[in-house]
Amino acid sequence: MHKKLTISIDEKVYEGLYATIGEGKISQFIESLVKPHVLHQDLTLAYQEMALDEEREHKAAAWSEGVIGDSNDAER
Repeated sequence: MHKKLTISIDEKVYEGLYATIGEGKISQFIESLVKPHVLHQDLTLAYQEMALDEEREHKAAAWSEGVIGDSNDAER
């Protein structure tokens, strides 16, 4: 559900948003900028959910094993 919000901004800022982002996309743009600052994700829960994804965990383990081999080459 979306809520309507009325804000006041400088005319030049509005013109820049309109020219850069485009008509009908300004709200989505502003929301994407603001969202990480007001919706604090529970990182512990996010990590637990990622750990339950066995395919992702398998790929991550394979990737980390490959990186370990690369680090040995850097020491030479």
